[in-house]
Amino acid sequence: MKDDLVDENINTDFLIVGSGIAGLYTAMKLSTLGNVIVITKGEKKESSTQYAQGGIAAVLDKGDSWDLHMKDTLDAGDDFCDEEAVRTLVKEGPDRVKELIELGTRFDYIEGELDLAKEGAHSRRRVLHARGDATGEEIRESLTEHIIALENVELHERTFLVDLLVHEDSFAGALCWDKNASELLFYHAVYGILATGGCGMVYENTTNPEVTTGDGVAVAYRAGANIRDMEFIQFHPTALYDPKGDPFLISETVRGEGGFLRNEDGERFMKDHHEDAELAPRDVVARAIIEEAEKFGKEHVWLDVTHLSPKYLEGRFPNIFKKLNERGIDPTQRWIPVAPSAHYMIGGVETDLYGQTSMNNLYACGETACAGVHGANRLASNSLLEGIVFGHRIYEKIKREGFKKNHDHRYPEDLDTPSLGIKEPKMETLKKEVGDNMMRYAGIKRERKGLSKLIRWLERKLKAAEDVDGWNTDDHEVKNMLTVGLLISRSALLREESRGTHYRSDHPYKKEAWKNKHVVLNKEEGS
Repeated sequence: MKDDLVDENINTDFLIVGSGIAGLYTAMKLSTLGNVIVITKGEKKESSTQYAQGGIAAVLDKGDSWDLHMKDTLDAGDDFCDEEAVRTLVKEGPDRVKELIELGTRFDYIEGELDLAKEGAHSRRRVLHARGDATGEEIRESLTEHIIALENVELHERTFLVDLLVHEDSFAGALCWDKNASELLFYHAVYGILATGGCGMVYENTTNPEVTTGDGVAVAYRAGANIRDMEFIQFHPTALYDPKGDPFLISETVRGEGGFLRNEDGERFMKDHHEDAELAPRDVVARAIIEEAEKFGKEHVWLDVTHLSPKYLEGRFPNIFKKLNERGIDPTQRWIPVAPSAHYMIGGVETDLYGQTSMNNLYACGETACAGVHGANRLASNSLLEGIVFGHRIYEKIKREGFKKNHDHRYPEDLDTPSLGIKEPKMETLKKEVGDNMMRYAGIKRERKGLSKLIRWLERKLKAAEDVDGWNTDDHEVKNMLTVGLLISRSALLREESRGTHYRSDHPYKKEAWKNKHVVLNKEEGS
């Protein structure tokens, strides 16, 4: 790759990709060691953090304990969590949440005490929330306000990550496209941290914002990093069913506060599927909803909160209440149509317990990373916690090893050359086809024949998308979606069992032989 292809070279100590809780928190911590640049492909507020309704789980109540939180996480993870990773999460989580409070994050209180909620598969009320159901927005705003005030942190919006640059098997920087100036930028950094969130847009129906096209996983895979456990995609059981394809999340806390799931006959069916009924683990509830809907030839079931106080509903869930009324649904008077929707990428870029990937100087945290915390099914409200716990551990590791500024910012001669464009017509049509096919063949229910067909289709489309012809970030997003779709479907085909969020109708039972086996894919190794 030659210098004349790049319009500007930018040097920094730490390059962080993503402006959600994981990226912003990690930037705040690393700013005490050196200069930090945070890039985000949209506006700074556009991340899954912004839309997190339920809250953040942490042991802050005297009647709770970290061993109970750990047990709940392990149980939800269906015998597949890394126990040391979970222990790290639940033991270090309370201090990290207290840190958010000290920064000015305004969680909800009742009579001077934190108003802790209960969600599915939690044995205690331990979920902190803010503004009723706007927890993510409150956290993002408080972190952003703090970040902007720091002199050695820059936040670059509308900057699209094209590919990572690798030099002698180590992270060397990133090639990016500045959407504002329409120019290519080379960011040279000593360390790179991927905090790009998930891949919900790979599916037709998702609770995620449009920016979640799996970019971090796709670029890390192309660069040669290990990708792990991609078969585990969590579908949130209760998104508003919208035949026009515009769902939004109905927080699990709505069920935690007393909402009932009913089928077409008005029967509460979850008692027949799990002893915890509506508060069973998410994978159990999602499959139960699909099963009940199919019994009646429907695509949804109903969430009933009409027995709850209207004043309470509007005060506790103001955003959900407002959005439902905008869609012509008064939840105090009628049931809410709900169906599962792609929500969380449990797998991701493989890391150790300090966020270190398989590539030197490249780290990952938050939803982009896979350290084994969530196992086969994420416990509700552990995701925001994961971002700050492991973001802090990235900082700890780099500080302990003795960070030294690298002032040699020469452009390496032997950098791998990334593609700068895609020769593929009708990308918007292709994006929709990806979502349709992923939902159909790699959604909540999967089987060999459908997965094999999907893989062949994705491989064919991705091969066509490799040709270079001009520049378009939308095209690169679709390329990333095709890449992530392949990683999910290949992993799902390899795992011949059903565990957590991964359900194979041709292998419908959990198998002991697969208990400790992880599917790890690496481009360089051809796997």
